[in-house]
Amino acid sequence: MRLDVWLWATRFFKSRSQATAACRAGRIRLNDHVAKAAAEVKPGDVLTWRQDFRERRIIVQQLLPKRVAAPLAATAYRDESEPEPPRQSRIGVRDPGAGRPTKRDRRQLDDWHGWKRD
Repeated sequence: MRLDVWLWATRFFKSRSQATAACRAGRIRLNDHVAKAAAEVKPGDVLTWRQDFRERRIIVQQLLPKRVAAPLAATAYRDESEPEPPRQSRIGVRDPGAGRPTKRDRRQLDDWHGWKRD
């Protein structure tokens, strides 16, 4: 089964084209190698990528012929990712509706990204 189809069928990406784009950008790794969208996935393979401020590590357990409901999709893999960090501990993430970043917020973001200030 193609990697991009499996990622879409297990609901890691909202569309197959998003899964394909992530593969083309070199973000998806299959068994510690950068994977193409057409790479063959089989049970026991390990997939890794960065998503939502954390490293995702997924072990394929089952192949799905088409996109299925979320509870069924969750049975097709084993998630060995670290838990998502709490929202308050993420640098640069502001509450919705909090307005524009302050000067202090911008400095913290620039430091976190490693950007130099003028």
